Amino acid sequence: MPKPLSAETIQIVKASAPALAAHGTDITKSMYARLFRDDHIRELFNHANQGESGSQVNALAAAILAYARNIDNLAALGPVVERIAHKHIGYHILPDHYPFVAKALLAAIADVLGSAATPQILNAWGEAYWFLADILSEREAEIRDELLKQSGGWNGWRDFVIVSKTRESDVVTSFVLKPKDGGRVVRHKPGQYLTLRIKPDNGIEMKRNYSISSGPNESFYRISVKREALGQGGSRYLHDTAAVGSVLSVTPPAGDFYLPELPEAPVVLLSGGVGLTPMVSMLETIVEEHPDLEVHFVHGALNSATHAMDQHVRALAKAHGKIRISSFYSEPQSKDAAGSSHDFDGFITAEWLRKQTPVHEAEFYLCGPKPFLRSLVPALAREGVSSDRVHYEFFGPSDERLAA
Repeated sequence: MPKPLSAETIQIVKASAPALAAHGTDITKSMYARLFRDDHIRELFNHANQGESGSQVNALAAAILAYARNIDNLAALGPVVERIAHKHIGYHILPDHYPFVAKALLAAIADVLGSAATPQILNAWGEAYWFLADILSEREAEIRDELLKQSGGWNGWRDFVIVSKTRESDVVTSFVLKPKDGGRVVRHKPGQYLTLRIKPDNGIEMKRNYSISSGPNESFYRISVKREALGQGGSRYLHDTAAVGSVLSVTPPAGDFYLPELPEAPVVLLSGGVGLTPMVSMLETIVEEHPDLEVHFVHGALNSATHAMDQHVRALAKAHGKIRISSFYSEPQSKDAAGSSHDFDGFITAEWLRKQTPVHEAEFYLCGPKPFLRSLVPALAREGVSSDRVHYEFFGPSDERLAA
């Protein structure tokens, strides 16, 4: 365990919280600008999250502010530490990289706060940074050790070959990946993601996270990717250029959003759009390992053109016997009809969930775009579903609170 923080440091860091609330995004923007002067560090990041939306900047600013406010109650930061540690596993960020961040962060604080960044404040934040860095390093070492102990486990980047490419809808395609070395893969936890390093010909290297859509096994991973028209092109490369036989570098499965090994309560799997991918992994696992579990698979899509993997999901439900499938189309096409191509028109609502699912006892797992989560997470809270029974995965950095 790292050396405990001094009482003086705790007091100074907590006292700086208002300044961080006012200037946090400016500090993180300055920090990233300094970090990215070093190509070696720049290459570690997913730069799709550094774009105009500022999602990564906002996420880091929120995390720093939460740290300042809870520095005397670090148990409250446990979930954040776990999430960051898994991201570092995915991007293969190592303890050797922490000094670069420390230097950039402290310089950014001094730059943005100016004369208010006294030597005492900078020293306190230096101590606080390294305390948190040590906690993260220890947790990351534990995760890496756990991975290596498992059959097929590895650390860092490993080459995988695309062995099949299947169109699931007009916008989603599935890719089955097997190790180039012919070895086994570590069994992921259903809900986790892979981080891919994509190197287009004559293009800029990209790193992207994609949820695993297959159940755990030791032979392969399947990812199901939506083609995004905007952005830097990771999904477009996979859809338009990558083919069977293409090689991608991959880090081990990571992520703190997953189905427990022994689910004890009914499960409601809620997804929007391509957010169904980790839910399909969970569903395959439930069919394989939990034949008596009550499950509600509730999915929202625009229409039949964009609805991916529907027949596969319904076949899984039929094989299990205790899985109920409900699909919603918000923009049905002329050929779509509720009761035939899908179950309901419109959007998933808390009122519908209250009437159709065991809201007072079930565990809820949600994945989808932010508007989907902003709608349903607070709505479930208003229906009396306790926060410890609501588990959700963001696409991209978690930069906004979803509580009611």
